[in-house]
Amino acid sequence: MSILQHSFGSSPAHARARALRTLAAEAGALVKALLNPNQIIEEVEQMRALHAAANRVEASNAARAAWLRSRASRIGLR
Repeated sequence: MSILQHSFGSSPAHARARALRTLAAEAGALVKALLNPNQIIEEVEQMRALHAAANRVEASNAARAAWLRSRASRIGLR
């Protein structure tokens, strides 16, 4: 085991456990999305509106456009 792996506790068993937790979380998110597609549609519409607003103000206010795009990128993470 390399010194980096040892210091971060990255044994193969630890990596497998982390991968399984990630897989379980992703599967849970998929099931939630399949059971409630309207929420996904609403989030996509919000992101689209924010990107459209960012495109409108890009020439006059680049900082505001960047902020709108940043906000749009975080909508699905709540």
